This record gives sequence, C-alpha cells and structure tokens, in this order.
Amino acid sequence: MNERLVLDSSVVILVSADAEWRVVREYFSAVEISHSPFGEWFSIHVPPFPKALVFLHGGWGKIAAASSTQWAIHTWKPCLIINLGTCGGFDGRVERGEIILAERTIVYDIYEQMGDFDTHIAHYTTDLDLSWLRTPYPQAVRKTLLVSGDRDLIVDEIPRLSSCYGAVAGDWESGAIAWVATKNQVPCLILRGITDLVGSGGGEAYDGNIHLFHENTQVVMMRLLDALPMWLATCDWSKMT
Repeated sequence: MNERLVLDSSVVILVSADAEWRVVREYFSAVEISHSPFGEWFSIHVPPFPKALVFLHGGWGKIAAASSTQWAIHTWKPCLIINLGTCGGFDGRVERGEIILAERTIVYDIYEQMGDFDTHIAHYTTDLDLSWLRTPYPQAVRKTLLVSGDRDLIVDEIPRLSSCYGAVAGDWESGAIAWVATKNQVPCLILRGITDLVGSGGGEAYDGNIHLFHENTQVVMMRLLDALPMWLATCDWSKMT
C-alpha cells in the first residue's frame, strides 16, 4: 500500500472524560476550537505527518463513546483512531501511574438472564490488532486488557473481574470505542493511565477524594500527550488498511 496515501487520511484522537479534555485544552491552548454534536474538537499539524491530527472530546460513558467514534469515522474517515485517557486500577495488581496499552477490551456490565451470559459478554469483546505498531514502544506500557462499564469500579466486583478476565484496570469508554472502530475496520490504539486504585479498602478517589483523580489525570494526560508524536512515529502505516 502506498504509505503517502495512508498518511493522507486523518488521525483522530478521542478523549472521553471532561477532566481529561481540560488537560488537552491546556496543552494546546492556542488552537481554534470547533464544536461537534458531542463536544469540542480542533485540529493541529505535527510534522512530518502530512495531515492534521483531529482531537475530539467524545464524552464520557459507552453511549457517548460509541456514537462519537462512529461520527468521527463518518466525518473524517481516519486511518487511525487513538483514545488517550485514564482508568482505575485494581489494588495489588497494577501501580498508580502505569500506562495501559489495550490489546483487548471487555464490556463487563452486561447482565443477561434469559440466555447465555458468556455469549453476550463475548459479543462486545474486542481483540485489537496491533501488528502495525512497531517495537520498542516510546514509553513504558503494560500490554493487557481493559474492562469497561458505565460506572466506577465496584469493590465487590473486582475479584470476579480479575479471576474471570485477568483484568487489572477498568474504565467507562474503551470497550465501546474499540468495538465501533473494529466494526468499521479502522485501526485503534488505546492508551490509558492509572489515576487511582480500587481494592478491598475501597477506592482512593471515592468518598470525597475526587481531587486525587483530577490531580493524577493532569499527570497521566501530560505524559500521553508528550509521547503522542513518538507513538505516531512507531506506526507502520503500510500495514494499515
């Protein structure tokens, strides 16, 4: 495939949570902001890539994540979707500040009582083909799966998520973004940093401690944004279809 033709397609960077998007706006403070049905967006040019990168605030939760991903694909016809964001970690299985590179996503908050539960979980499970991503990676990551649900992690559910799926972290949107991108045959890169831990003693950012999430979101998002040009340089564009 002609590498130039692939690069001439847009790269869309989806950012979900409001707190995550605030960091993006601070990082790119001089950009001209436009508006979509879901939130703000802007484009920037990062040499040597010939096409501008499009940053879109897609919104929090699976509904906003799925619909904004499909809208972005329809609008910009990207050759790559990148989701930068945060996630909560399982205390004792992952460290605060670690970056997760998702190779699989699982939507876990499906409760089927009329059919086979595992079949319905499998329907929204997405294996991400990352064969186009060259190694070594530009920053330290843990390559593993992410579980997604429309709620913060619940302490009593962590043992099941850990034992059934081997999960170490969870979020609200990555499962929807990965599923929609894969259905559209658009490569998808999901990078999310651990901002807080949840374990038997509860959640670090729960019960009035949301400031911890906000503070660590600033740190995580800055690290991801700083590394973004290097991640783009790691892509083997000739392998993208």
